[in-house]
Amino acid sequence: MAEKLLIIGSGPAGLTAAIYAARADLDPLMIEGFTRGGQLMITTDVENYPGFPDGIMGPDLMEQFRKQAERFGTRLISSDVTRVDFSERPFKVWVDQDEYEAEAIVISTGASARWLDVPGEEKLRGYGVSACATCDGFFFRDKEIAVIGGGDSAMEEALFLTKFASKVTVIHRRDEFRASKIMAQRVLDHEKIEVIWDSVVEEVLGDDAVSGIRLRNRKTDEVSELDVHGMFVAIGHDPNTEIFKGQIEMDDEGYVMADGTKTSIEGVFAGGDVVDKVYRQAITAAGMGCAAALDAEKWLEGQEA
Repeated sequence: MAEKLLIIGSGPAGLTAAIYAARADLDPLMIEGFTRGGQLMITTDVENYPGFPDGIMGPDLMEQFRKQAERFGTRLISSDVTRVDFSERPFKVWVDQDEYEAEAIVISTGASARWLDVPGEEKLRGYGVSACATCDGFFFRDKEIAVIGGGDSAMEEALFLTKFASKVTVIHRRDEFRASKIMAQRVLDHEKIEVIWDSVVEEVLGDDAVSGIRLRNRKTDEVSELDVHGMFVAIGHDPNTEIFKGQIEMDDEGYVMADGTKTSIEGVFAGGDVVDKVYRQAITAAGMGCAAALDAEKWLEGQEA
């Protein structure tokens, strides 16, 4: 017998969808993935999620989401979806050889920040290395920090961080930004921002927290060190949508295209960072998860009628 609702992914969007769906007696099944919880699982202090005036650790917040979803009856499978077939209803979803059928689907697989993959970066994630200025900028008040990248996202991050940091150094691998002219000019004109051109990060320095970064000039091969307390990587995100290619409409970057939460396939809904390339916040993802569950509930009622 097909599930009423199957949720793929277990970040704030997926777990909020599960809470709402379970409370609506949809008895949702969530395939949460081996690396459950989304990007908050690699975030330390979360201070901007409402309801936690003293802040909360990212993994602790996601564990509370998960317990709440389970409390209302969400069933969880801690595996990765390996294949889907949305060509007809009931929809089919596979975890390796195990096949599941569902009348409706919520996609909430999120997006992953691109990292530099240099020594020290992974060890110091959450301890000075970040990919989200709006999440972590507050912790760098009156400190010197670096932003890595040359697109609009890097410009936005750098400008935002000037609210807190005493100095922001933008590191770019080329000799001109690929960002829009207006954004690039704002960065170049800002008194708190300095730009280091033609350079790449070779290593993130520090034991328990970032103390600096080692740079290499791509034209001269000269190696230098920059003393900073934080490094924000802004070289883009990749939506986790590989398994949905050819099944639903996506844009050129691989984000699911949706009208609200409704995808190109009737009965398949999506929410969170897999759709949203603008805000990328836990609170907005949770809101979209809520909307996806409500839309799915209403759609299922229409099918029964």
